[in-house]
Amino acid sequence: MSCTKIDPALHQERKPEWIKVRLPSNPVFFSTKALISDLRLHTVCEEAQCPNRWECWSQGTATFMIAGERCTRACGFCAVTTAKPFPLEEDEPDRVAQAVSRMRLKHVVVTAVARDDLKDGGARHFARTIEAIRAVDPEIVIEVLTPDFHAREECLQVVAEARPQIFNHNIETVERLTPMVRSRAKYRVSLQVLKRMKEIAPKVVTKSGMMLGLGETEPEIFQAMDDLREAGVQVLTLGQYLRPSKQHLPVVAYVHPDTFKMYGDVAYQKGFEHVSSGPLVRSSYHAADYHPVPR
Repeated sequence: MSCTKIDPALHQERKPEWIKVRLPSNPVFFSTKALISDLRLHTVCEEAQCPNRWECWSQGTATFMIAGERCTRACGFCAVTTAKPFPLEEDEPDRVAQAVSRMRLKHVVVTAVARDDLKDGGARHFARTIEAIRAVDPEIVIEVLTPDFHAREECLQVVAEARPQIFNHNIETVERLTPMVRSRAKYRVSLQVLKRMKEIAPKVVTKSGMMLGLGETEPEIFQAMDDLREAGVQVLTLGQYLRPSKQHLPVVAYVHPDTFKMYGDVAYQKGFEHVSSGPLVRSSYHAADYHPVPR
């Protein structure tokens, strides 16, 4: 499959009025920031320049990013640094668990950079983090957002055996644009990861998400939804791609909130159990709004 190029003249720099980010004023924001700094943790909120970090941190929530802040892949949309990673920190799972306890979270999201340098892709580090969190709160809902592990069965098995309630892996975009958006990842591999996890652990809720505004067409969006349902995915997130810097892929279009709502309605019609669709929606944004039913 050839890489699809976007004409730079098509991209839109000026954000529409519905893309608004409110600056922090809530003291909870600063206490959350201090706690994360004190425990020497990384969050995708900061590393990926998430537009919702002000809101989430002001509510005392954060998405923890384990396995360091250096990624072995170089996706065209992502603000996380691409570089040779440092060794894993053995006490990181316990520090994440401390943060979860101190923040009194009832739903925690744990993600990670891609660690293609590790034999298991970081799968065991995910499992140890899940186990540490559950040790401090057996009732908490644990959601993981993982890289693809190259769809290796043994890696998925390690994560599944730690029993997260929700397993999230994002396809990020439609199949045609994947070589451009995720040059070191494959659309069909991501679908295989989601399908295999559901086969390995039928009780685990599977989840995925896409960014819109990169040049995809409506039929391609609907086809991606069908592909995800074919893979057994139950939860879907749809959000607007926002360009982190001029070194990243340009925004081709800003999708109107009404269009996001329509896409969400279509997704429900296609059988997804829960859908979050809106300009500022991200994988972990208001993740706790979905309550997995014990199976």
